[in-house]
Amino acid sequence: MKKELHAIRGIDEDIYRKFREKAIEERLKVGKALTLAMKEWIKKRKKETINPRNLLKIKPFDWGKGTEKTSKEIDEILYGSKK
Repeated sequence: MKKELHAIRGIDEDIYRKFREKAIEERLKVGKALTLAMKEWIKKRKKETINPRNLLKIKPFDWGKGTEKTSKEIDEILYGSKK
């Protein structure tokens, strides 16, 4: 791996200090620990993506008395009433 210097602004000093302490406890260099943390974060973010197929799993439900025409009312609001 090529060694490069990267400056990162906006890091909370207290968090960085704790992160550095943990890296030292694990006998890791801060750069290696940061790389591992970034990889984990990226993996986690990929898992959080929404699968559009999940919309097909939604089952209809009853909103209660007085809401029988809600769908038609919403359509009128969005698309205007038919004349």
